[in-house]
Amino acid sequence: MIGKPITGRSFGGCVRYVVNKQDAKIIAAEGVRMQNAGTVTHDFNLQRKMRPELGKAVGHLVLSWNREDLSKLSDEIMVERAKEYMHKVGIRNTQFVVVRHHDREHPHLHVIYNRVDNNGNTITDKNNFAKNVKACKEITLKYGYHIGESKEQVNRQALKGNEKIRYELFDAIKVALKQSGNWKQLEANLQKLGIGIAYKYRSGSNEVQGISFEKGDIKMKGSAIDRSLSYAGINTQLNRNLQAQQEHVVRKVDSPSLADQLRDAIRQHPQADHVHVPGGGKGILETLLEPQFVAGPPDPMGDADIAKRKRKKHEAEHSQSQGISR
Repeated sequence: MIGKPITGRSFGGCVRYVVNKQDAKIIAAEGVRMQNAGTVTHDFNLQRKMRPELGKAVGHLVLSWNREDLSKLSDEIMVERAKEYMHKVGIRNTQFVVVRHHDREHPHLHVIYNRVDNNGNTITDKNNFAKNVKACKEITLKYGYHIGESKEQVNRQALKGNEKIRYELFDAIKVALKQSGNWKQLEANLQKLGIGIAYKYRSGSNEVQGISFEKGDIKMKGSAIDRSLSYAGINTQLNRNLQAQQEHVVRKVDSPSLADQLRDAIRQHPQADHVHVPGGGKGILETLLEPQFVAGPPDPMGDADIAKRKRKKHEAEHSQSQGISR
């Protein structure tokens, strides 16, 4: 199960979108009349008047399951899971309506609730994303639902608001993390992408307790973006990256050259030099060790000797040919 918490200003627009959707079905409600979108909106707005200064009084949740969980999810069970989720994230003692949609392959529902509770108090939206992740994970594991698709598979084009920003941060941090071997490198790589890091320290010490990421006016905890982006998770990945870099350098330094490998092969297997290439007159190692294969510094004296031997050979062949003609 995965959840998507949203806050908004207009009950009318949100209720019409959710309730009037084709094949939408109101499966539960509390504190509002269920006749139609108009009566639901009216009742939400009536209670909202207890906190007129609260701009974003609209709470909106989307709870979704994997399509393989469909057989486990009757309307009644989905209502129970929605209520359990709301209790876990602190949405209590307030009006709400639960609406099931059938416009997607996977089962999902919408919950609209009033952030002004029945006593006129405000239901906080602080740390909504972290509480959402925790509640969804607990419910998924408790009832054996399929784990939601990974963030790499989520359709970015369909995201909006804070959820879109959360995935943008996730993608950028993952790219920067792959290129970094320590925290300074990560900070520098993120800075190029317009993202800053804020560390949370344990009171009275220099021990890092948590981490947040900042982009523009948005600030999100690493664990709220993704559990792998907590301080401990990132630190573990940076240590792995550093170890991999060090091992690569050691392998590169210890790796012998081609010429060294060939010389070792000749010393260990001298008979290999007599293995001939089919159709040729030279051994494999002899061929590979020719100047065009193993380049070395120029040898003027050696070149002169070779030229001298060639001249003598040419003169001898010339004299022999003259003797034969006579």
